[in-house]
Amino acid sequence: MTDTPPRQHRLSPARLRGLPLWSVLAAGTIVGGLLGGSYGLLTPSTYTATSYVIAVPTEKSSPDAALGFAQAYGRVATQLAVLGDAQVYAGVPVRTLQHSVRTATSPDAPMVAVSATSSRPGLAVDMANAVTRSLTRHADDSSDSTHVRLVRFSRAVEPREPTSASPAVTGLVGASAGGLLGGLALLARPRKGGRDGESAPAPSVPGPAAAADVRGQR
Repeated sequence: MTDTPPRQHRLSPARLRGLPLWSVLAAGTIVGGLLGGSYGLLTPSTYTATSYVIAVPTEKSSPDAALGFAQAYGRVATQLAVLGDAQVYAGVPVRTLQHSVRTATSPDAPMVAVSATSSRPGLAVDMANAVTRSLTRHADDSSDSTHVRLVRFSRAVEPREPTSASPAVTGLVGASAGGLLGGLALLARPRKGGRDGESAPAPSVPGPAAAADVRGQR
């Protein structure tokens, strides 16, 4: 007596076409959520520390001039002339500072915000404070001609929470993107005209009425 092997159920195209439409949306949402959550778990958390400096006019200058120089110093802060000195204070290469440091200025206040991002909170603090220290020193060296001084307004403090997205957030973003792609796939799918494997019948066009029928209707 021989044992018959169990039949293997394969997903044929006919069975796939028989699946409900909501299954495509559900599959896209689940796959997107898993990919997004995995990305959040595998990507290391990043921390951001920010320090502030303010431009102060001297007796030979005006607040408007200080505001203009604050905008200029915000652009200069990420240049090699400033970062070259900041790397000594921070203990990291210039390339790391170029990749991690960003500046922001306000059109209403003569203030420059220097933010540094790193996977280590302490290193982010060191980089932000190092750039503001170097920027302040360069501004003081030219204060006789600009008549504007840079004063440290606030030192960077060690962040307690990461600024990168958590796995829950990345999972929700991935699920939304997967559901959206599933919906687009449903909209772009070819329309079925009839049953599986059969084309829709062409609409019949009535022929011209016979001459006898026309005469009989008169």
